[in-house]
This record gives sequence, structure tokens and C-alpha cells, in this order.
Amino acid sequence: MKNIAVLTATRAEYGLLAPIIKKLKSTDGLKTFVLATGMHLSPEFGSTYREIESDGVHIDKKIEILLSADTPSAISKSMGLALIGFADYFSAQPLDALMVLGDRYETLAVCCAAMNARIPIIHLYGGETTIGAVDEAIRHSITKMSYLHFTSTEEYRRRVIQLGEAPDRVFNVGAMGVENALNTRFLTREELSASIGFDLDGDYAVVTFHPVTLEGDPTDQLDELLSALDGVNDMKFIITKANADAGGRLINERLMNYTSARKNCLLLESLGARRYLSALKYAALVIGNSSSGIMEAPAFKIPTVNIGDRQTGRLKPASVIDCSARSEEIAAAIARARRLKSEGAFDNMINPYGDGRTSEKIISIVADWLLKDRIDLKKVFYDLPIKI
Repeated sequence: MKNIAVLTATRAEYGLLAPIIKKLKSTDGLKTFVLATGMHLSPEFGSTYREIESDGVHIDKKIEILLSADTPSAISKSMGLALIGFADYFSAQPLDALMVLGDRYETLAVCCAAMNARIPIIHLYGGETTIGAVDEAIRHSITKMSYLHFTSTEEYRRRVIQLGEAPDRVFNVGAMGVENALNTRFLTREELSASIGFDLDGDYAVVTFHPVTLEGDPTDQLDELLSALDGVNDMKFIITKANADAGGRLINERLMNYTSARKNCLLLESLGARRYLSALKYAALVIGNSSSGIMEAPAFKIPTVNIGDRQTGRLKPASVIDCSARSEEIAAAIARARRLKSEGAFDNMINPYGDGRTSEKIISIVADWLLKDRIDLKKVFYDLPIKI
């Protein structure tokens, strides 16, 4: 029997990992532990660990790390708490592997603890680039600490190899967001409306805006977005709060003030995976700077207005319309997105992020490497021929 732990710290991350967790738990020879931390355990961010439990998934360990501030100093201190808390957990619970997804600061700290405990790390979604956020450096750092790599496109697979990881340990499996979009049992539009207590008659957009952590005051760009929304009078907006990144609380405070005075806006801490994907299914478009607008939204053939540099560098489907963080450009992009959707411009679009069989591929590879004892932590740097 091999022990594998899966780390989750945010609502969006768990939504992607849920099918993998459930399949791991039913795989012979593997014992799966679910570790919850970060935003999941914070009442301020909706205590979303409850969504995991309501999904029928047992949480084996909850480790609190989040401080009630999101300054750079507070982020660093939360990373320190994660390093300490997970160091204790890894010393008490023998593990044969740790699976992590993405590029968040708490994930980096947990991976440092796992690396020191000589636990092989399985990393989902390395090789991507996001030049507007500190996530860029975190993602590549996690790649170098990890042993098995699952990427969402072939381009990203090549980039992980470029970072010195051997090709036989790097697998292009597609994006979990596509699989979830193709396999979720959606709420009806009426059920969704009743669930969130918001009238969804007519067109609506799903809006998510996170801090751009390598730029200045995060509310400057948000104010430009809100100014653009003010000019769209024939649409409603479901807005989800920002993550607990540096500046996230400032954004959420501004959003609460904005939505409290507008009947066409609903602000939520978390929709949960099923409600979020159901909201995308019936939406006219997605607006903001979240990766879900790049990966999940295109699966529903709806356009995304992608604002600013937070997602710059990611491979983008044809339905993604980039614009600067200026209100007039955002407004123009929204108008263009609505026009193109009404013309059916994205009806036959091919999504570059896979065929919807991602979790199946991941489970097969993980089981093969773990159950056959193929992992050797003495990695050799894989050199590519280069000209200088």
C-alpha cells in the first residue's frame, strides 16, 4: 500500500482536484490523504472546507496558516506557518508522494517541507507563464522541487523539460477545468438562481478579479473595471471575491461597497465548483483576470474579457479577448465579446486544453510510478542543446 496526500488551499483548486481525489481513493494499492489549509479554513473566505466535506470527501488534516492580513509581510509569515505546520505533519505521517496543483505561495511552502522530508512531489500545471503575478516564480520553483509533472498543453510540457526535468517524467494530460466542464451535472438556470438568491433572467456575466501582485495598488485596476461595469446597464453580474493574495482584502472591501448599492450585482465569497460551472454554462461572458476565463470558460463556448497582465503568457483560446486595465478598453472588449457571441463566433472553437480525460490519465501514470517503485529522488538535470 502506498500513501499519497493531496493538498488543497483554495476553492478553485479543490474544484479542479476533486475528480482526481475521488479516483485516487478508489485506486487499489493507494491510500489517499486530503490536506486542507489556507483559505479553506478561513471564515473570511467562506470556510470552504465545508464544500469539500459536503462533496463526500473526508479531510484527513486541517492546518491553519492564514493571517488576517494580506500585506507582503503577512504572506511571508503565512508561508512560515505553513512550513512549520506541514513539517510537523510530514514527520508524523509517512507519505510516498504529495500531489499539489498550481502556483500559490502556501503551496510553495508546503513543497519546501515535503522536499526536506524527502517526499516525492507530483505537480499539476507547471510550465505555464503569468508575467503579471508572483505566481510565475512560484510555479517554476515548485517544478524544480517536483518529480512527476502533469501539464495542460504540449507547449507547457516542453517548457518544464526546458527547466531541466527529464521528458519521461513530464506528461501532457490536458486541463482538469475542461474535464469538469464536460462532466459536471449542472444545475438548471432556475435552480442556480434559487441557490444564490439572485434573479438570472436576461444576460449576466461572471466576474472574478484577483490582485496583480507584481504591480501597484490592486484597487486601481479594479476601479477601472467597476467603472466599465457601470456603463453596462442591460446586464447582471455575479462577482466572486478575490483570493487571499497580497491586496486581496482591499479588493474585496471595494467590491462589497460597490455591490451593496447595485441591484444588478451579486457578490459571493464562493460559488463552489458545481454552482460556478453552472454559472458559466448560462453566462453571456466572463470578465476579469482569473485563469478560469482561459481554461474553463472556453469549454462553454462563451467569451472571456481578460484584463491586464495577470494571465499574460498563457496559451489562450480564440474566445479570450485581451484588453488593458482601462475602463474604456474594458467596456469596448465587453461590447465586442457580446457581439461575437451573438454571431456564434465561438460555436466551433477547438479548446487547446485537452479532451476531458485528464484525471484518468493522471491516475494511470501516478499508480504506475508509485506501485512499481519507479521513483528515484536523485534527479539528473536534463540538459537541452543550446547556442549562446
